[in-house]
Amino acid sequence: MRVLLTALVLGWVLSAPLAARAGDESLAPADANAIHQVIERQIDAFRHDDGATAFGFASPAIQQKFGDPGNFMAMVKTGYPQVYRPKSVEFEDLSVEDVGPVQNVRVVGPDGIPVLMIYLMQKQPDGSWRINGVYMTQAPDQSV
Repeated sequence: MRVLLTALVLGWVLSAPLAARAGDESLAPADANAIHQVIERQIDAFRHDDGATAFGFASPAIQQKFGDPGNFMAMVKTGYPQVYRPKSVEFEDLSVEDVGPVQNVRVVGPDGIPVLMIYLMQKQPDGSWRINGVYMTQAPDQSV
């Protein structure tokens, strides 16, 4: 997983400041809850075509990259239809990696195919959390 996350950082986050490092203290329960809420609220904003709210949950680096809510929503609609119109959302592991907190979310998109969304989170100077990048990969098979 570290190779995947390293590639993600190089391709997506670029020069964004990194949060806590692996091996540091684990996240406080309040931080874990806040991360969950930010992702959940952004997905809810996508469901309601509320670009301004969804864009507000993106980190400053992501906001700078896309410039405005319209550009951001266009990218999500075409590149991440699974989170734009999910059939189901299930939160999985939250871990602290070299890139900072990483929240795995299993999403079933409109096509019925499950994917694993890997959210990179960033704590802001005011203590709030924002999404600093998302990587989509094939969901592991959970059949027994």
